[in-house]
Amino acid sequence: MAEEAVTIPMLQQMKREGKKSIGVVAWDYPTTRFAEMAGVDFVSIGDSVGANLWGHTNPLQVTLDEILVCCKAVRRGATRVLVSCDMPYGYLQEGLDSALKAAVRIMKEGGADMIKLDAAADFPEAVRAFNKAGIPVFAQFGLTPQTAIRFGIPYSSQNSSGAQATAEAAKKLVEEAKMLEEAGAVALDFTNSGPVAGKAVVDAVKIPVIGGFGGGPWLDGRVRLAQTVLGYGEKWIDSKTQTYFNTAQGTVDAFKALVADARAGKQILG
Repeated sequence: MAEEAVTIPMLQQMKREGKKSIGVVAWDYPTTRFAEMAGVDFVSIGDSVGANLWGHTNPLQVTLDEILVCCKAVRRGATRVLVSCDMPYGYLQEGLDSALKAAVRIMKEGGADMIKLDAAADFPEAVRAFNKAGIPVFAQFGLTPQTAIRFGIPYSSQNSSGAQATAEAAKKLVEEAKMLEEAGAVALDFTNSGPVAGKAVVDAVKIPVIGGFGGGPWLDGRVRLAQTVLGYGEKWIDSKTQTYFNTAQGTVDAFKALVADARAGKQILG
């Protein structure tokens, strides 16, 4: 018997029961299938695909049509997990009409279950508009180089958690989280939460508070880039950063073996 499909209410129920939710950022069919087999609760199609898979210099270069290709692929692989898809940069900044049209395409064409809005605390009116239109919002907020300056927090890219919120900053982040919940967000993606602000926000809202970079066990759930979990990418060959597998080195070794066999005139099967 197939496992029950994960829904947004189920994700919210997990928070009430104190169960941690887990997701991965992925952009393709096979990774989605593997993640689902492993038991993750959701897959997030991030605009990080541009830098991590296509060689872009930053995620702002990713277009709606491009991310829709990824969303469709993940949707085909997702039979049980929730599918969240990032809205690429520009549509939200252009205004509500632009953002809503893009969101409808992501939901209708891409098959997403919810849409992640970056810097959602700066656009509460968009969260309200999406909620009114029946489009679930996974609202991203938290500490970035820009917001750290606003909150008066030293931000260091060398620090694994980016920045640590002071008690005063934590109060402001709690206010933003409650505002997003009241606007209709179904879950929060808290960037660089840290244990102080992270726990404060988790306790302040009823919706799940999930985090990736700079997150920790103080949150309701975690999300990790699939490539980080797998150690897939050139940087992982010599990296000492914690991961679960070194696909990069294994891939290089496999290609070396192929080259050696072909040059030696060996029969290559399959």
